[in-house]
Amino acid sequence: MDKIKITDLEVYYQVGVPDEERAKPQRLLISIELEHDFTSAASRDNLAETIDYFAVCQQVLTFGKDCHWQLIETLAVDIAAMVLEDFRPKSVAVEVKKFVIPQAAYVSVTVTRTAR
Repeated sequence: MDKIKITDLEVYYQVGVPDEERAKPQRLLISIELEHDFTSAASRDNLAETIDYFAVCQQVLTFGKDCHWQLIETLAVDIAAMVLEDFRPKSVAVEVKKFVIPQAAYVSVTVTRTAR
């Protein structure tokens, strides 16, 4: 299967278990891998027959506006559901990286969802 990868898209969302952590947006990195058949798009060189990764990025950048989550697991699931619904890939994997433990480069979760 063909794939589009968006790696480490920088967003600022309100996420965290303690209220004080959710009080203001924090930096997260979001990576998204979309499975899609490129055969038709490539043979016709036609954006309309593939997934517009620019549009995916723009939607993810604004997805967290006026929202908050306690868990990055929930955030990853919500982004995957939005991408599946709005962009129709065969499957999507979403990784969310959070920078809250000083002794670690980051903590991340990854979820994978398949179209029904």
